[in-house]
Amino acid sequence: MGFTSAGIPIGITMSFLLTSPLINEMAVLLLLSLVGWQITLIYIFVGMAVGIIGGIFLDLIHAEKLLQPFALKAYQSVQPTIHSSDNKPTLSLYERHEFAKHELLDIFRRVWKWVFIGVGLGAALHGFLPVSWIETNLGSGQWWSVPLAVLLGIPLYSNATGVIPVMESLITKGLPIGTTLAFCMSTVAASFPEFILLKQVMTWRLLAIIFTLLLASFTVVGWTLNAIN
Repeated sequence: MGFTSAGIPIGITMSFLLTSPLINEMAVLLLLSLVGWQITLIYIFVGMAVGIIGGIFLDLIHAEKLLQPFALKAYQSVQPTIHSSDNKPTLSLYERHEFAKHELLDIFRRVWKWVFIGVGLGAALHGFLPVSWIETNLGSGQWWSVPLAVLLGIPLYSNATGVIPVMESLITKGLPIGTTLAFCMSTVAASFPEFILLKQVMTWRLLAIIFTLLLASFTVVGWTLNAIN
């Protein structure tokens, strides 16, 4: 919402949004100790590629048209100012604080309840993670196990650091590395609770496009890693 109201193109916004939950220094260090530098580099590369390619694609289709009306209005309202060659007015320190306070209250009013609903739903479902079922039914590496693992990760929610112990458990139990990584990336970046929050800014059509990009990317990564291993 902040990026949009500042007039930043939706492709750049989504590159940031897609990459930030997948890659952080703590997750990279934990992953390095768990699966080695080769798989860690693939994970970093894929996370960055998803953000970059997804952002470029969304810019090409002018995805800002698929924002919610209030977000689109905010985006369009600042475009003349951004592209104008006239001297832009400078804000005083007091005016900057007032603007920041207004933005904070506006965003908080719009999303606070959805934060509780989305994260609460993810926390509730997290306790029902069928790890034993995953180990039994997805451990033989069939082609369909990767897309199924991606779909199983959607109702759950975790950050990149919190999902590492789950990844370790699955790998230790014999789940193929590609299937495990696809499941964990889906949990971090394509979870149902996250999309509940994003729905406040995006239309269903834009959410479906982003959702499809993510699921396809994670599935291809899982198949590739399973084939390499």
